[in-house]
Amino acid sequence: MNMKKRKGFLKILGDVLTYAILILVALTMLIPFIWMVSTSLMDKMEVFQFPPKFIPNQPKWSNYKNALTIVPFNRYFINSTIMVVTVVPVQLLFCAMAAYAFSRMSFPGRDSIFWMFLSTMMIPGIVTLIPSFLIVKALNWIDTYWALIVPSFFSVWGTFLLRQFFLTLPKNLEDAARIDGASEWMIFWRIVLPLSKPALATLGIFAFMGTWKAFMWPLLVTRTDKMRTVEVGIAYFKTQFEVNWPYQMAAAVTVMIPIIVIFLIAQKYFVEGIALTGMKE
Repeated sequence: MNMKKRKGFLKILGDVLTYAILILVALTMLIPFIWMVSTSLMDKMEVFQFPPKFIPNQPKWSNYKNALTIVPFNRYFINSTIMVVTVVPVQLLFCAMAAYAFSRMSFPGRDSIFWMFLSTMMIPGIVTLIPSFLIVKALNWIDTYWALIVPSFFSVWGTFLLRQFFLTLPKNLEDAARIDGASEWMIFWRIVLPLSKPALATLGIFAFMGTWKAFMWPLLVTRTDKMRTVEVGIAYFKTQFEVNWPYQMAAAVTVMIPIIVIFLIAQKYFVEGIALTGMKE
């Protein structure tokens, strides 16, 4: 009996320690966001008080209005929205088509081509930045939506993610569709894609985040305010001599809201995908 009590006590102690560690890790992730929201409501000099504090003496909600009007943030939001609305669906379609070919179709050298294709992920993005810029410049796309949108139409990582998911889908449905005379496109569009909503939602969230938070590429290919994006706009609050932290944090909080909303909307597809990812051929 004592042995059972001891095991029960050790189990409870282990659970308590596990949850304590998880709470500590969660707090380390949340503190920067709490500091960001708190700083957005502070006075310009209050940010530098020591010891630092998370609750401002008198919250300044006007920081949000000032931050979003001192620069043309409405135009930046429009540009980023146009990028996201265009890039995300096209990237999902192209990656899904490539993933279907690499996972469900048979052709000579398929796996070798895929691994060569996948090896490009080892090339740092900064290495291809200058060649991409030169191509865009040669096409006379500088300071246009073409330069902001077209280079993001495809993702190697997205293709890999969808391919791995497509491999878990049973082939029985495809075989039955082929017997009924379905073409490859019909199988892809009406069978594979509907079963892949969890993977598509995951890739869609990452594509949205990557496009919405893009900074270096829009900074390089835009020249005027009418083509700037939200991330480039946030950088305007930093000058050669100072940084307006309350305004910059207010803009950052505002820019973060669409990402949170999209994640909350698409989160249900992760739960829906539990049964699908467990299916075996």
